Amino acid sequence: MKTGYLNRCARKLTAIAGIIGVTTFFGVPAIAQGQTITPDNASPVPMDNSVPPTRGSQYPQSGSGTPGTNGATSGNLVELASTNQSFSTLAQAVEAAGLSNTLASGDYTVFAPTDEAFNNSLPQGAVEFLLRPENRTLLRQVLTYHVVPGEVTSNELATGSVTTLGGGVAVRVTPERVIVNDGSVVQPDIRANNGVIHAVNRVLLPQQLRQTIASRLETQQPNQAPQ
Repeated sequence: MKTGYLNRCARKLTAIAGIIGVTTFFGVPAIAQGQTITPDNASPVPMDNSVPPTRGSQYPQSGSGTPGTNGATSGNLVELASTNQSFSTLAQAVEAAGLSNTLASGDYTVFAPTDEAFNNSLPQGAVEFLLRPENRTLLRQVLTYHVVPGEVTSNELATGSVTTLGGGVAVRVTPERVIVNDGSVVQPDIRANNGVIHAVNRVLLPQQLRQTIASRLETQQPNQAPQ
């Protein structure tokens, strides 16, 4: 593991804050052999209180329907997502969760679900449900599970566990692709000036969080009025 990479992570970890209502410790990603490095001290991830709640086997080539071009640097992570049509749902969710300022500064790696991923891997109505102001904390838990402190490019990833701001994800690297939990990286190394995005074809969720969303979605869906 590169010394410069570790030093960069160590500097940026001091600015990281916690998931609302959850006491947890965050670690830099383990990029080899499943090891996880966890810092002795962690600060909480700040919420943007000024932002009001709002409503394959191989990597594809750049072009229509793909998230972006490898190696391109165009603004910070939030700006890059908000100007890319493949990440419109993600950009809306980041704003609704109050994470825009956090992800616009510091170095981060984001496993970013595409719009298609949101549509195909969540229950019907889940996106609208998560974007409601009363579900902001739950939405933050979903999003921070996709964010790794520090910049990790695709050639630094290796099979093992990677610690995100919301827990650990399992990474498996094959000659054809990078698999993250039950999803795959469909476009790696979309560069921002404060990190890197790896577009994924699934919304990554730990099992408990997936069950929580399904349960709350079922109980909080508005009742259909009789015709």
